[in-house]
Amino acid sequence: MASKLHLTVAILKPSTVSRPAVVQEIVNLVNYNDLRVITQKQILLTKEEACRFYKEHEGRFFYNRLVTYMCSGPIMVMALAGEDVIQKWRKLMGPTKVYRAQYESPTSIRGLYGISDTRNAAHGSDSVQSAEHEIQFFFPEFDYKQWYRENISGYKDDTSVT
Repeated sequence: MASKLHLTVAILKPSTVSRPAVVQEIVNLVNYNDLRVITQKQILLTKEEACRFYKEHEGRFFYNRLVTYMCSGPIMVMALAGEDVIQKWRKLMGPTKVYRAQYESPTSIRGLYGISDTRNAAHGSDSVQSAEHEIQFFFPEFDYKQWYRENISGYKDDTSVT
């Protein structure tokens, strides 16, 4: 049976990072849920970087607002590892829409700390492929395949991680 150990990207957005106690609460939540922070950094995205990262949303009504917001202050980017990490992190974040998160999942990250649908506190990869792409975007020095070789027995370079 294949391992369900994977990586994902977790981003704490500017309105979250502006509150250090909230950042610590979220990191504690990550640890409490048996997820591991592999690497992290706090950065200030340029407009060009934000446009590249959110390119798939270009042309949608919220694109300019999202790009502007993501450049408005520092963000915390983490690569997380764990069993079913993508699903676990997404469940911890709660629904994308803050109102829905507050109603359906009031103790989720977005339910507790989200302000609006754009300022919804956090981002997470939605698939193994997205996680790989997003990790390379924020951590170009990170060797995804080497991490898998070192952490998953039987992993071979010619085997797809997806």
